[in-house]
Amino acid sequence: MIFKLIGDGRPYPEHGLSHREWAQIPPRQVRLDTLITTKAVLDLHSLLAKDSTFYGDLFPHVVQWRGDLYLEDGLHRALRSALHQRSVLHARVLELPSEG
Repeated sequence: MIFKLIGDGRPYPEHGLSHREWAQIPPRQVRLDTLITTKAVLDLHSLLAKDSTFYGDLFPHVVQWRGDLYLEDGLHRALRSALHQRSVLHARVLELPSEG
């Protein structure tokens, strides 16, 4: 099992962070098997593209809410890590309050 669960959507409240605000969160290591995806569909063109992160953040975006870690952005990067036999990746983790 690569991920904890395959989700389809974001169950947590809207956080409203911009790309610039995400960039202020320092990356930390996250185990792939603790992540719940927010997308159930994968685009193979994005997965196999050599420059898929050229215009975006190098680190996946994860939202921690109610004790779970949701992979909001970076599914393709996480899968590439798994294909290279890695069990952890560096991601920016936003911690949301449980209420809300």
